[in-house]
Amino acid sequence: MLLKSPRPSDPFLAAALDEAIAGYEEGGLPIGSVLVCDGTIIGRGRNRRVQDGSPIMHAEMNCYHNTGRLTPDVYRRCTLYSTLSPCYMCAGTTLLFGVPKMVVGESRTIKATDDWLASQGVAVSIADDAGCYEILQRFIHEKPDVWAEDIGDAGVSRHHAQIP
Repeated sequence: MLLKSPRPSDPFLAAALDEAIAGYEEGGLPIGSVLVCDGTIIGRGRNRRVQDGSPIMHAEMNCYHNTGRLTPDVYRRCTLYSTLSPCYMCAGTTLLFGVPKMVVGESRTIKATDDWLASQGVAVSIADDAGCYEILQRFIHEKPDVWAEDIGDAGVSRHHAQIP
């Protein structure tokens, strides 16, 4: 069994965690995301930076890519679920598309843009899910160099600092 923690009780967060697990099993960063509209998953994604050699294919970006084109009225009815607090690129895309709600699986590893998204009017809910945290900590322990590529040498503090 990959995880010792129980599955999230929220089925959409569980689906995002399934994406994270699939990414881990492919050798990539275990971060997953799903886009939900009117109670139905309409898009899924996982961090594919390692698998695709892409610097921008984070879980949320992959989810939006896999969802395809949507009209603004659809995005305004959506909730984005992600197993980890999103970076500014993914948070900015969420704002650009007008997604009004986000559920974050955990922000203990990185509390990147949760507060910023909330200040921009996005309803952000932090689940603090043990499974989301556990799989990422396992990956960081097993592949610290790959994690450092994604987060950079400055680590968590970089996300709170002003980018020059």
